[in-house]
Amino acid sequence: MPSVRALACPASLKGVLSAREAAAALAVGLRTWAEVDELPVADGGEGTLDVLHAALGAEWREAEVPDAFGRPRVARWLITSDGTALLEAAEAIPLDPQRLDPFAASSRGLGELIRAVGQPRGLHIGLGGTANVDGGAGLLEVLDELPTTRVACDVDVPLLDAARLFAAQKGATPDDARRLEARLLAMGELAPFAELPGAGAAGGLGAALASLGAELLPGAPLVLGLIGFDPAGYDLVVTGEGTVDRTTTRGKAPGEVARRCLAAGVRCVVFGGRIKGAPPELEVIPLSGDPARARNDLVSVGRHLRGVEAG
Repeated sequence: MPSVRALACPASLKGVLSAREAAAALAVGLRTWAEVDELPVADGGEGTLDVLHAALGAEWREAEVPDAFGRPRVARWLITSDGTALLEAAEAIPLDPQRLDPFAASSRGLGELIRAVGQPRGLHIGLGGTANVDGGAGLLEVLDELPTTRVACDVDVPLLDAARLFAAQKGATPDDARRLEARLLAMGELAPFAELPGAGAAGGLGAALASLGAELLPGAPLVLGLIGFDPAGYDLVVTGEGTVDRTTTRGKAPGEVARRCLAAGVRCVVFGGRIKGAPPELEVIPLSGDPARARNDLVSVGRHLRGVEAG
């Protein structure tokens, strides 16, 4: 009987495991019964640079910038051989579970990181996993122009969904979310860009960058293309992220992995540390929800899936 071929290609579990760590844990469980390849994925949010580093052969650079609350931090970025700079918003202003304050969190640090990079041949910015819901107000205090810029958005939502869908993850109550929505509506300079897909990514940074001339693009297809994701030839693909909900299929990497698997006729299982109203087209498996157990949970998921038959 031919061996089962499986692909472990999770995104990161924010603040818990990187995509590479999650892929390695899944692979431990899957290898008890299958031949396994590891291919961590990302969609512009947290961990995108780590996923792209090896694939592009780019060099790490660093700059000191303020985080979302003004605290100094060292943010990494990449420069490719042709002079293109690759940035990740979460490197500058990451979501910090120890401090959730969407009214105080600013995007200024990303603006300072972009300014520190200078004038590269081209600029790619990954959006997602940030603490802010400021519509890019902090960034716009620092920048009034950009080089040629492509923005990889981890979700395809319009500006107001930065508050409606994502503010709760950043510490907002339902009443806070309504106030944040009103604050975004009051930013007249963003109004012409508010309905663009991706405008609501990273607390509204998509709209702010578009207002400076950046091109907003779906992050997951861009990253998956760069790393060479192809489900053909596998019997099982396992992906997932920290929270699986209705936004998973609206631009997140696991949703794009599942979509491509469906098109290729390959079974795809999506794990989630938390599952909240997952789209019905996804085959979902829950983790325990305890961050301290995440690594062991993923090993168990790999073992649990034993018995998937080739073909």
